[in-house]
Amino acid sequence: MKAKRNIFVTIIMLIGMGIILCFCNSNNTVETSYTTETVKKGTLSNSITATGTIEPVTEVEVGTQVSGIIDKIYVDYNSKVTKGQVIAEMDKITLQSELLSARATHDGNKAEYDYQLNLYNRNKALYEKQLISATDFEQSAYNYQRAKSTFEQSKASLAKAERNLSYATITSPIDGVVTSRDVEEGQTVASGFETPTLFTIAADLTKMQVVADVDEADIAGVKEGAKVAFSVDAYPNDIFEGRVEQIRLGSTISSSNATNNGTSVVTYEVVISAENPDMKLKPRLTANANIFTLYKDDVMLIPNKALRYTPDEKASQEYQIIDCDAQRKVWTLEGKILKAHAVKTGATDGIQTEVLEGVTEGMSIVTEAVVKGDFKNMNFANVERSPFMPGPPASKK
Repeated sequence: MKAKRNIFVTIIMLIGMGIILCFCNSNNTVETSYTTETVKKGTLSNSITATGTIEPVTEVEVGTQVSGIIDKIYVDYNSKVTKGQVIAEMDKITLQSELLSARATHDGNKAEYDYQLNLYNRNKALYEKQLISATDFEQSAYNYQRAKSTFEQSKASLAKAERNLSYATITSPIDGVVTSRDVEEGQTVASGFETPTLFTIAADLTKMQVVADVDEADIAGVKEGAKVAFSVDAYPNDIFEGRVEQIRLGSTISSSNATNNGTSVVTYEVVISAENPDMKLKPRLTANANIFTLYKDDVMLIPNKALRYTPDEKASQEYQIIDCDAQRKVWTLEGKILKAHAVKTGATDGIQTEVLEGVTEGMSIVTEAVVKGDFKNMNFANVERSPFMPGPPASKK
């Protein structure tokens, strides 16, 4: 009985070892599957971010060159005005008095000038005939020159008084909209070293501009004519479009101890033109802009990982590999055939790359291989896997 028991135990052990060996042999096989993506047309873009202020394209500050009291105001905020339209008037009594005084002085000096001119001409004729002395002639010439000088001076004073009176009538220099009114009727304005601003008038508000500050690290990628998309907090669900109109050479240097450890930050102003047909964009709104340093629409695109993929011979034992001599290539899977295709590439955004030649729209290309089974003695250099996953058995990575 004991011998039979030992034979039975031996048979059971042999069966168990057989099962284990079968299981191990089944794991020694290698199964490879491939992930593919379709070549398609799309938009390739890269952008930088910047913050700026929305401003009218043309904005004029209207002031006055004379001091006085504001007598009448004919416009208010948001009033539409045309070029030459009277928008305010100053008290003219003082200016009119100055004009009358200047005109009276001018008329008296003109009469004196005419008298001295006639006297000079008569004395000149007499002197040429030697009927008067040289002293008398020189005195008449002197009086004539003095009268002429005084007359010219009074003429200039009269012109100035007339111009000052005209300044009391304030007109709009452009067609536009009044965006600011800084005075009230009865207010006294003093024109000294600096002309006081009475009104601010913006031209066509259907055309606006964004003046954005771009960091020095990003300014090299900004080009005139580049596409821009921006938003404003007032309309968070709307995206506005514009174009880079100007890159100003003047820079602004600032420092922030809190964020930059006291180092200087250099920014450049970039002017972005934008249409405003529905008048949503108001002056002085803050704009958050994406300036496209790369923008290509309707181009053939492939994922960058397709360019990095190369089939592993050991992992692809069941497949026929047809390679080609090219610096850049992609692979297609046709049944059990992995075939390389030489491609000519263009721009890239770091995720996708533009393909100029070598593929057609709709073509299915391999992006990675997923290998299951015995990993011993295999080269995993060309097998795509997540950097966060552990390496295969016997791997030191």
